[in-house]
Amino acid sequence: MNIAFFKAFRTVFAKEIVDALRDRRTLLRLLIPSMLMGPLMLMLMSGLAASLQERAEQREILVVGIANAPTLRNFIERQTFTIKEAPADYETALRSARLTDPVLVVPDNFETLLAGGEQATVRIVSDSANQRAEAGVGAISRLMQSFSTERATLTLAMRGIGAQQLRPLDVQERDLASVQARATRLTQMLPMFIMMAVLYGALTAALDSTAGERERGSLEPLLVNPAPHAAIVAGKWAAVLMAGMLVAVLSNLSFLPGQWLMRSDALAAMFQFGWGEALRFLLLQIPLGAGLAAILMALAIRTKTFKEAQASTTLVITAVALTPMVAIVNPGGEASWHLWVPGLGQNQLMMQVLKGEALTFAKVMPTVIVGAALTIAGLAFVARSMRAAVAR
Repeated sequence: MNIAFFKAFRTVFAKEIVDALRDRRTLLRLLIPSMLMGPLMLMLMSGLAASLQERAEQREILVVGIANAPTLRNFIERQTFTIKEAPADYETALRSARLTDPVLVVPDNFETLLAGGEQATVRIVSDSANQRAEAGVGAISRLMQSFSTERATLTLAMRGIGAQQLRPLDVQERDLASVQARATRLTQMLPMFIMMAVLYGALTAALDSTAGERERGSLEPLLVNPAPHAAIVAGKWAAVLMAGMLVAVLSNLSFLPGQWLMRSDALAAMFQFGWGEALRFLLLQIPLGAGLAAILMALAIRTKTFKEAQASTTLVITAVALTPMVAIVNPGGEASWHLWVPGLGQNQLMMQVLKGEALTFAKVMPTVIVGAALTIAGLAFVARSMRAAVAR
């Protein structure tokens, strides 16, 4: 029985692999994007980081009414900032994102209020929908706070009062995050793209080996063979899993040469993704890939055409795409039950790999158990559906 099972398994597995290799157009559509994923993602992320870094190094500030504040001008220039006059239509330009820097607006009576010991008000104009402009608000705010502190210190010194009396508490920040953990603020989308690569790698093979064969009329002749149905199902599932993991391998490895194209030196120094990280990513995807392969086959076996099968798997695609968003919209809010949710658990573990944290047996096992459960349930349903088809 075991010999017959493994012989049938090997025959079906080889058949599915050969059928997949024959469809070269579909194969190239899967393999080429997976190889380009890493370089393109890292180029986009490093481009964003480089543009923000370049703007910070330029140290330019747009101001309206700087002629009304020679004292403020002197302070800004001493901080090595270059002052530029903002355009007259700066509000409209900020709303339309034509202007990517916030604008400092100085009132006409700035020097008069300052000389009289009264509080002067300056405005930092930005648009929260304009992300690049909003990113520069903090730098201007800190600059104005430094000016305010300097003025207060000089006033106290002239009256013989030490500045320490105004600031009895010295607050120092200590960041416990590692260099790799800080890089995940930009690379947190990476695990989701890896999981989607596994899904799309298995999707076409799963649909073609079930609904596709039924549409072509080759599934029923295969089922009437004396080979055990369990071996047929297992052979098809192994081929689907291999297709998904092949795309996963290429996607993971594409991040290795992709690091050579990074434009931001700061991000390149923080983003440490080597062979060890790629291997751990791949191992974490095996339970998810196995479960997804079985579930996709279970959904497709119920349909009669390839297009109908594609429509039935939309829910799985949506779920895998949206599940990691739980961690993205709730950063730092990881809970133990997240590890038991397919997709979310892999996302959490891969983020730990990117942060340079060690994976423990207790954290990895829930994803393995859930993947095995999905695999067994999906394959059992496929085998039962095939037996029902033969009986009819």
